[in-house]
Amino acid sequence: MFVQNRSEARNYFYRVWHKKKNKLPLEPLEAIIAAVIQAHPEYHHYLEEKEASETHDFNPDQNESNPFLHMGMHIALKEQLSSNRPVGVDKAFEKIMRKSTSVHDAEHKMMECLGRILWEAQRREGLPDDNDYLECLHKVG
Repeated sequence: MFVQNRSEARNYFYRVWHKKKNKLPLEPLEAIIAAVIQAHPEYHHYLEEKEASETHDFNPDQNESNPFLHMGMHIALKEQLSSNRPVGVDKAFEKIMRKSTSVHDAEHKMMECLGRILWEAQRREGLPDDNDYLECLHKVG
C-alpha cells in the first residue's frame, strides 16, 4: 500500500471496501486489506460514510482512536510477518501467539510496540529502530 498522504490512504480503504461489498475481484494486497476491514466491524460505518470520515481528524485527546491508523497497523504487521522484516519478527510473533487468544489478539499486542517505535522515530525525525522494536516484542511475548 504505497500512498503519499492521508487522503490517498483513506481512499484506498474506501475503494477496497467498495470492491469487497460488491464482490468485485481483489488484488492480493486488497484481499489482505479487505480481511482486516472485515475483522473490524466497529469501523465499517467510517467506510460507509466517506464524506463524514475522509477529512475527520481523529483526536486521541478527545478519546477518539483513528480507525484508518489502526487497520493500517494490522496491515503493516501482516506485511512484516510475510517478509520476516525486521528479521526475527516472525519468531517474536510465534512467542506472542502462545500467550494470545487469536492472531488478531497477538497483532494488538504487537501494535503497542509498533506504535511506540513509530512515535519515537517521528519524535526524533529518524527511522524506526528495529532492535528496539524487536526488544519490545520479546518483552510482550
